Amino acid sequence: MEPVSPSLETETVHGGHPVDPVTGAIVPPIHTSTTYARDSDYSLIGDYLYGRHGLPNYPPVEELASKLDGGAGAMLFGSGLAGFAAVVETVAPGGLVVAPRVMYYGAQQWLRRLDSLGRIELTLFDQRRPEALEEAVAGREADLVWIETPVNPTWDVIDIAGAARSAHDAGGRLAVDSTAAPLTTQPIALGADLTFHSATKFYNGHSDVSGGIVVTAERDQQWEQVMSVRTHQGGVIGPFEAWLLLRGMRTLYLRVDRASESALALARHFEADPRVDAVLYPGLESHPGHQVAKSQMKRGFGAMLSIRVAGGAAAARSVATSTSVFVPATSLGGVESLIEHRAALEPPESVVPDDLLRLSIGIEPVGDLIADLETALGAST
Repeated sequence: MEPVSPSLETETVHGGHPVDPVTGAIVPPIHTSTTYARDSDYSLIGDYLYGRHGLPNYPPVEELASKLDGGAGAMLFGSGLAGFAAVVETVAPGGLVVAPRVMYYGAQQWLRRLDSLGRIELTLFDQRRPEALEEAVAGREADLVWIETPVNPTWDVIDIAGAARSAHDAGGRLAVDSTAAPLTTQPIALGADLTFHSATKFYNGHSDVSGGIVVTAERDQQWEQVMSVRTHQGGVIGPFEAWLLLRGMRTLYLRVDRASESALALARHFEADPRVDAVLYPGLESHPGHQVAKSQMKRGFGAMLSIRVAGGAAAARSVATSTSVFVPATSLGGVESLIEHRAALEPPESVVPDDLLRLSIGIEPVGDLIADLETALGAST
């Protein structure tokens, strides 16, 4: 009898690894050693040398992450920004990096810092305009185009296939931050060279691990450079954190599906609410990027949305501190729903509106989330 060929969803539930043939364990052990012994010929006994080069708890996570994004390989980092910095490190001195005006502020601040030091040349484009990226690279040689989609925290949608064409026509590579759209979007299938995830968020899903994952379309020279940067800068993740990350990924499909369904229901509920000036969510037919989102997001529209509260910054901050189910905290992608007055965390040069609240939808019953936000909006107005 031929064995069943499991779906990727089943592989994810099983942690992407077989039962341990020695012990029969269905959960992998945690290998805490940072150094590995040699035999009588002074050859390594196994595949591992030293912690900065990789640990036995890495391959199950990296192999599963690579499969989830349809890549040729994946690499774990100690944080999302460590992975981001490693990719940017491969840009030649003075090379052009193109990125959206609105994106994760930590990554953009790092790019601005490198630009101010003359390490790179940074160009920011208006992610709301479909033609803006093509205009930004027209007639120029670009080393790296870095995009997010949906864009955090306004959830504008960028056409990945179009961005890939623009990047490649300019002689560069396209990297896509898909942190907010795990499973729903396959950037590599749409032409991206690299996919990035802050694994702290949905991949872990329990707000107890910091990590980053970079997935490559090809194991090429740039990929070797990224690996070298990780090794020499030491941006690695600990063995226990890698183990926790794999544990979180086992429920990734369930969590993302549940949270995405709830996000859409919540967005539709508040779309016409007079206490809300706008609901920013690509799953709404009224969203300017809805058609592009439909074409490239194949498993719902994600668990992230933002609302712009009528009454401005003061009203928004009041709502953010009046909820009892939503937790007022930074981050996203956990099982618990979070609410954040985003402008309070943004740097001075940010263009994020001060009336914007970012909502990360968890796995609570959506009725509880709607009732909680209704109560908070009522209290603030």
